Amino acid sequence: MQLPFFLAKRFVAGEDFSQAAPKVRELNDKGISVTLDLLGENVTDRETADATTREYCELLDGIREQKLDATISIKLTMLGMDIDTGYCRQNLFTLLDKARELDQFVRIDMEGSDYTQRTMDLFFEARKAYGRHVGIVIQAYLFRSRDDVAALVRDGADVRLCKGAYSEPPSLAYRNMADIRAVFKEYASGLIRSTDFTRIATHDDHLIEWTLRYAEENGIPKEKFEIQMLYGLRLSTCEELVNDGYRVRVYVPYGTMWLPYFSRRLRERKENIWFVLTNMFKK
Repeated sequence: MQLPFFLAKRFVAGEDFSQAAPKVRELNDKGISVTLDLLGENVTDRETADATTREYCELLDGIREQKLDATISIKLTMLGMDIDTGYCRQNLFTLLDKARELDQFVRIDMEGSDYTQRTMDLFFEARKAYGRHVGIVIQAYLFRSRDDVAALVRDGADVRLCKGAYSEPPSLAYRNMADIRAVFKEYASGLIRSTDFTRIATHDDHLIEWTLRYAEENGIPKEKFEIQMLYGLRLSTCEELVNDGYRVRVYVPYGTMWLPYFSRRLRERKENIWFVLTNMFKK
């Protein structure tokens, strides 16, 4: 268990918002936007889910009070998805009421494929009620993502596109990196062309370079998309992109639930260990 602890020291901004906020400000001072991610998932009791909903609302207040350039990302299983979908919807809408009150934004994260359809359904309900205050994540490696992206494009949704991090069976997801990169490019080009703003979440130099080249060759303004990376990785690259006029956002996780988060991620896919180790030494 020593490896996850070591990783958490570098890749988690603290155990509470008071510890994370100064690191958010440091990134903001470099021209980098932030999305705060309270660690945790798969809550199975209402008391914890209710407390999490309150903590998310307090986080939005904290961002406002400290005037940070930051939004938040949430997991629906933190709001009670494993307990009851209707109950989760209630907590989500309570949070989105707060976001709308503060003119803030909430990103609904995408979890494993068992949750994909329910997450999409709740997102479209939330999108209808709260509009620009809510966005979604799409994992490119899932076979179903082609239809999901098409539906999101029709809706004009705010989408964060990533490769995908969960261990999914070959019946549901691409496993070969060449195939994943190919569909990532397909979805990225469609989103960039057809939505107001697209979030490209990757540390893959091949995909970053492709995105910048695609935008330039197709006359896509730099203000129409952003590159997203994880806290603790590639800060120099983020700074270079900002200096070149690109928009950059860093996902900043914090909270006490770092151990299950990292240990589960590292167990799920051996590629995750290799990814972290190799990116630690990239600028």
